[in-house]
Amino acid sequence: MLDAQILADRYVAAWSEPDAARRRDAIAAMWARDARWRLGERDPPGYGALGRLIAGGSEKNGAESGIHYRAAATARLRGDVLTFRWEMVLAGSETVLASGIEFLIVDDEGRIVADHPFAPA
Repeated sequence: MLDAQILADRYVAAWSEPDAARRRDAIAAMWARDARWRLGERDPPGYGALGRLIAGGSEKNGAESGIHYRAAATARLRGDVLTFRWEMVLAGSETVLASGIEFLIVDDEGRIVADHPFAPA
């Protein structure tokens, strides 16, 4: 049985991972090969595009800048839909700089097939 909170925690850990090889491994472990990240005009399919997208977020808002991501303890799974709230936090504090909601579609093995992020505009 898929544990919604564990997947949410692994998801945000990938966004905070500074090491490119570990980030690629996390993507391969969590996302289906043809997964899509859906955000308006930017709709990259597959591992390569997801890796570049996450790497860009990690580099822009990574640990070296004093920022990390965490999943709030709100993950829920209903059928093939997993939702959770994420927070971008200033390292060493509880200061939340931004937050959003992830709406994920997962397959029978718990791999992400579609990621619909809802982040602040």
